[in-house]
Amino acid sequence: MPRVSPTLEGFRAAFRRPSLTLAEIVWRWTVGGLACAVFLFWLIEYLDTLPVSSGDATLLSTRQPFLVGRALAHILGGSLNRAVLAGLLAVLALSVLWITAASLGRAATVRALLYYFRRGTADNAFAATINAEKQNPRRSLIALNFLRVTLMLAAILALVGAAVLVSFVSSDKKPQPGLVFILFLPLSALICIAWSGLNWLLSLAAMFAVRNGEHSLGALSAAVTFSRERSGPLFAVSTWTGLAHLTAFGIAGSAISLPLAFIQVAPGRLVIAGILLVALVYFAVVDWLYIARLAGYVFITEMPEDSTVSVLLPAPPPETSIDRDELILSDLPNLVPGT
Repeated sequence: MPRVSPTLEGFRAAFRRPSLTLAEIVWRWTVGGLACAVFLFWLIEYLDTLPVSSGDATLLSTRQPFLVGRALAHILGGSLNRAVLAGLLAVLALSVLWITAASLGRAATVRALLYYFRRGTADNAFAATINAEKQNPRRSLIALNFLRVTLMLAAILALVGAAVLVSFVSSDKKPQPGLVFILFLPLSALICIAWSGLNWLLSLAAMFAVRNGEHSLGALSAAVTFSRERSGPLFAVSTWTGLAHLTAFGIAGSAISLPLAFIQVAPGRLVIAGILLVALVYFAVVDWLYIARLAGYVFITEMPEDSTVSVLLPAPPPETSIDRDELILSDLPNLVPGT
């Protein structure tokens, strides 16, 4: 049997099932669009409630950095408490929306990929009914996505804590901003690497919550075992899709620089529209690559580990019957005539 590439199978599934990418775009862009709309509405309302007194206007008109800073601090601090409270409520509502949409979307895409890879197979194990149809995985998916949101919050708090910790190195009498930056950089890198790895593991566990009908802890345990036993194919799929993502990012960055080159001669709305168009195309390509990676992971789970390589063993020699009564085979002397 020839070796099968999970990466190629993942890209093939993403090409043949564009509806999966469309479903991924729908739920992701819905949450993202609502988040952008809420942020713009929050920013406009916050700026509209800022009090500007005559004294602040006088300080701003001086154009002195110190006086302008004092005026801006007084203006921005006028309704800051209410703005922070409104922002926290908005983040909480958007988090609940993302958890719900991500749970429904992941259940739909993983089930569709399982049906795609299992259809037409003669093996009863592949053609069996998905266990997740008997056990609703929504509760497990909601728990896993809640853990992902909590992990994101923990990473943000860890970055803030790292910034506060390294700030003690510098003081007002002896400021050392360079040393603070050097110390903060490796700490932030470690935090981001830890967050990225745990977030990837939780997203992988969501696949097992749908495939096996596991609860959240069982799906997480299955994901850890799967990543340990199939580390090679998983690394290959993640690497190739990551390189494709990096290539798409480079192309999008070059494409955005094109409308920016005409910013002095073209209308501003046209330039903004061109940038938004390039950004939307880039996000669509990223969602397609995510479906390709997810399809590669699903294919690895459906592919037996010993089916990638066909080992041909030499056939054993045929058994021959030996007549123990033959005189030439005897170990006793003088049994052969004439000796």
